[in-house]
Amino acid sequence: MWITWRGRRRTWLIVPVVLALAAGGGTWLMTRESSAAIEPTTYTVTASTMKETLAASGTIEPLHSADLDFAVSGTVTDVYVEEGDRVRRGQPLAQVDDDALVASRTAAAASLAAAYSQLDDDEDADASDTQLAADQAAIVAARATLTEARQAVADATLRATIPGTVVSLDLAVGDVVGDVVGDVLGGSSGADPAADGSTSTSAVVVVSTGRYVVDATVASSDVKQLKKGLQAEISPTGVTETVYGTVASVGLVAETSSSGAAVFPVTIEVTGTRADLYAGTAADASIVVEQRADVLTVPSRALQTDEDGGTYVTKVGDGDGVKTPVEVGTAYGVSTEITSGLEEGDVVELPAFTPSGTGGGGGWFEERFGEDGMPDISQLPGGQQQGPIVIGPGQ
Repeated sequence: MWITWRGRRRTWLIVPVVLALAAGGGTWLMTRESSAAIEPTTYTVTASTMKETLAASGTIEPLHSADLDFAVSGTVTDVYVEEGDRVRRGQPLAQVDDDALVASRTAAAASLAAAYSQLDDDEDADASDTQLAADQAAIVAARATLTEARQAVADATLRATIPGTVVSLDLAVGDVVGDVVGDVLGGSSGADPAADGSTSTSAVVVVSTGRYVVDATVASSDVKQLKKGLQAEISPTGVTETVYGTVASVGLVAETSSSGAAVFPVTIEVTGTRADLYAGTAADASIVVEQRADVLTVPSRALQTDEDGGTYVTKVGDGDGVKTPVEVGTAYGVSTEITSGLEEGDVVELPAFTPSGTGGGGGWFEERFGEDGMPDISQLPGGQQQGPIVIGPGQ
């Protein structure tokens, strides 16, 4: 059951559900079909877990995504994957012609060998310290050039950087990637590679499989209550069961929603691997910002006020009911917390009442719920009206 105080944009989730008015009373609130007085009944006091949540909405997105491009220029000679293929980290995806790159690597290795040889000759000739320092600098430069050349040869093979699924492939054998003219001249030519029929750097997009996040937003008034690590319950479109997650990050800069309101981005990481989620699907989330365990509650209908203004319930035992003073705490919709006077397992009486409009004079129900049948929490002992109450599906 979800009880929402609209004025505060918060939701209290009660687990297990104990907010019904017990027996016929709760049913009348939903259906309003009863036309007769509700007979007295009893309720067994239970302990529940109260969760205060904040609402967020957004879309399901992959946990990881990689846009992969060739870091070198050349002509594509091989494409090893297709869209929809599953790939592992490090798996080759495509290849460019590396003949020129291999030649550059060979030349760089020769230059490094020559630099070492020059240093040996100058040391044997007892050259000056200045000459020896120049030789050592040449070795450092040649070694750096060889390292770059080796990396270029490795980069001729485009590899997956994450495990996942290929969702976009914009490569074909024969495509020219990178600024070939600029590379030949030793720098960028400033020309558009596509101007002579070549393609710009093509990409392979890989997204993680089975692992997702919810890219969501929350109202600016709620963001101060959020922090990394909070638990969330997610309701993606098309998925009936609850999906669980954890707040991974909370944005520090506000955005503007479609309605013009200020909102803050929140990323919720979905727990575990899921096969029933799809990127781009809309999702609502309830982020738990406060949780209280073992809270004793009774239907507020059980609470009565004596002539001294004290609150009591009628506890049912082996014989007649016993008037039992109680202290109340927070009101959760049509249920109220009991802080003292009762224990879990106690049985209390729920008084009879006649629904408004049945010719029975209204009585308890009309006094506390009004002529329109909507709850007025301020009229319940310990209650505090925060705004209209909405009782969501699942009652």
